[in-house]
Amino acid sequence: MDGPQIDFARMFAEVGETITQIPQSGLLMLALVAMAVGWLGSLMVRRRVPLGRLIRGASTLFLVGILVTVVLQMARFDSRLDFAVPQMGLPGQVVEGGETRVPLAADGHFWLRAELNGAEADFLVDTGATLTAVSSGVAEAAGLEPRTGGIPVRVQTANGTIGASLTTIDEMRFGNVSASGLDAVIAPNLGETNVIGMNLLSRLASWRVEDNVLILVPKEPAPVG
Repeated sequence: MDGPQIDFARMFAEVGETITQIPQSGLLMLALVAMAVGWLGSLMVRRRVPLGRLIRGASTLFLVGILVTVVLQMARFDSRLDFAVPQMGLPGQVVEGGETRVPLAADGHFWLRAELNGAEADFLVDTGATLTAVSSGVAEAAGLEPRTGGIPVRVQTANGTIGASLTTIDEMRFGNVSASGLDAVIAPNLGETNVIGMNLLSRLASWRVEDNVLILVPKEPAPVG
């Protein structure tokens, strides 16, 4: 009986995809430079070259700073870690308004019509998606720009894993719900499907399905005026 076969072509393709993401992330480039400097510092220490320890220590501190930045970026994806938001200089992710009901569509999914920075688009409510995602076309219509820095984001789709860019939605409205400062990803190969993910749903007071109707309940009402 033959053992499991290793698909080297696929393995190298995935490694190649990861490598191609590095130039797109200043953060990863800085991490590579810091590691190279750290290696140089260690070499200087072994050869008793002055300032070797200082260079190695500075490289370590820099790498710790990069790690903290990455952790804070990941914290933005989880509403339980909103305490980290002010440290990143990004707007708080707020979801407010009134109860909104979304009926089950004929295809067995929950779809809603949303207004994104004034541009309208259809969104699939996907409880299995970590982040809200928009197609390139919708991002352009809504004036969304990729956020610089941070780590590259990979999104799992029906067609495989694709690269995506983080962005911030200034204002998103659907039904009686209003969201602001919301993190999202711009996925070039997403097609025409836009997705509302758990980074929005987890900031609601509750959401549930009753009689084929999705009921979304924000934590607080939107301000009047």
